[in-house]
Amino acid sequence: MEDFNVLALIKGQEHYIFVYDDGSQDELVDAFRDLAADPHHSLNWFDALVLTKKAREQNAERADAGLELPRSRI
Repeated sequence: MEDFNVLALIKGQEHYIFVYDDGSQDELVDAFRDLAADPHHSLNWFDALVLTKKAREQNAERADAGLELPRSRI
């Protein structure tokens, strides 16, 4: 069974919910950047920074707990 991570941000009427696995963190950060660059979304660069930090913290928590993390594809 594969575990998933969830990050959520609520800004006014908009709700941003991101569900991702540990191997998709780079794509997740790219999605934050894309949304921050799009003027049609309320998510801004500060929000992208905070979400990126939280995703990295989730990854570190899993590593600290001794859970196996996938190897990078790069």
